[in-house]
Amino acid sequence: MGIGVSLSLGTGLAAVGFTGFLAISAMLPGAEPAWGDPVGTDPTELMSADSEGWPADHSDAPIDDPLGQNPLYAVGELGEVTCSPPSLDQRDPRSVEVFVHAIADCLDTAWAGYFDEAGLSFDSPNRVYWYDEGHSPCGPFPSEGTAAFYCQANQGLYLGVKDIVAASGGSEEPEAYTFLLSHEYGHHVQGQSRMLAEFHALRANSDDETADELTRRNELQANCLGGVFVGSAEESLGYQESERENILDDVVRRSDHEGTGTHGSAENGRLWTAHGWDRMDPAACNTWEAREELVR
Repeated sequence: MGIGVSLSLGTGLAAVGFTGFLAISAMLPGAEPAWGDPVGTDPTELMSADSEGWPADHSDAPIDDPLGQNPLYAVGELGEVTCSPPSLDQRDPRSVEVFVHAIADCLDTAWAGYFDEAGLSFDSPNRVYWYDEGHSPCGPFPSEGTAAFYCQANQGLYLGVKDIVAASGGSEEPEAYTFLLSHEYGHHVQGQSRMLAEFHALRANSDDETADELTRRNELQANCLGGVFVGSAEESLGYQESERENILDDVVRRSDHEGTGTHGSAENGRLWTAHGWDRMDPAACNTWEAREELVR
């Protein structure tokens, strides 16, 4: 099942959501928050791929610009991804763990091949799936409101096996967990391509308002990269319009709902997720050069 560690320390965990990890990440630059309620309109028709405001196509991307012109943007589409995860019983934690391991295997294969095409080195993330409390280089888990997170300090993909089900309202739909993992893996993609290091350096020297905007760009890009993977794997996963809408609705629930926050509006959350899904190309996910209204 790939590189994985399961932490079974005895007791179950309370139902928690995702957004609380922001408090930890503000103090620990190595930690990338998971995203974590309203109904927004579908913004997928707001702008075409060629409209002003979408990131440019960078064909000769220099390595010294990790955000604006990353080599990852020059390769093209991720390519068709074949995934054959087992059936999921969300009531059985072991079934959930086996399922997410299978999706993580697909993510490893897909992104490792893509990085190789881009001429970039790539190491798969360390998987830590917890059943009870523990400690990571980015702090203890679970923290209030956290069911999953990525820790750059040890390239760790952390996921509460029971918590993600509770935080998803006990959803029976496997696509909810597929995209959650794909989003977190998007942060690993950012880390491996040096985007996270550049992001943290910029945020560390920014005022609060600018830091929040940078965090939104970071989170919306992870949404988009998650969409790239799911779009590339949708045929083998059997995802059709209903699964797509379920994922986009879940993104809406985990977006900012009261003013400007750190994960982006429901509208922009849907926008970037759908854009990545439709284009299946990381170059479509360059939120760092997008107009401000697209990353609010």
